[in-house]
Amino acid sequence: MRTNMVKRVVGRSAWVAAWIGLVLAPIHALSRFATEAGRSDLDSPVARAWAEPAADLLRPLLSWSDTDTVYVTYGRIWLPLLLVATVCAFVVRRERRPHGIERWGWWIALTGYVAATLSVFGDYFTPWMDQSFAYLGIPGILTSVLGSTVLGIALLRRRFRPPATAWLLAAWLPLLFALSSVIALGAGLLPMLWAWGIAGRSLARPGGPADVPVVMPGEAPPAGIAGSR
Repeated sequence: MRTNMVKRVVGRSAWVAAWIGLVLAPIHALSRFATEAGRSDLDSPVARAWAEPAADLLRPLLSWSDTDTVYVTYGRIWLPLLLVATVCAFVVRRERRPHGIERWGWWIALTGYVAATLSVFGDYFTPWMDQSFAYLGIPGILTSVLGSTVLGIALLRRRFRPPATAWLLAAWLPLLFALSSVIALGAGLLPMLWAWGIAGRSLARPGGPADVPVVMPGEAPPAGIAGSR
């Protein structure tokens, strides 16, 4: 009973985190564009096309303090969002008995998620933003994307439910480039947040799809999962 309650809380939190991330991504990008370091990002005509009218519309959210303070404050919100998504991924992993390529995908992806989460802490909660991004952020994102791609493909092959989670993980690399080009690098985290947010929403439902993963013929059912075959 207690385990089921923890799964529901984690799942619902991941679902809420995905929606918060969707709102946060453009606001955080706009706050970066207003800083000295991020001003050059507006050289992109694609970014400038949406950012300039959006900055005028959302000015009260961007002008309540100096530009660096606003940027760092919004950046700090990414930490609990990534933390919840990472915990949700660990919970879903615990419900499965992976083998082969899926096992490797889980190991690489979870390692990357932890590194990326630690990087956000270093970026926005310590004075070593550049060092944190270089030594944790870049390796963490690359590892996360690589592991998620492998994991997503493996989950698609095993007919994981909800399939949207597997598709988002498998397609994270092109989505990362697209979102980073149009919005900002932080927006590139949205496929990961939504992948585990959707899985979390299912996990929060008693007997939900992520609660009872599909087992292919010849595989042993996961321990503790009734009804798998």
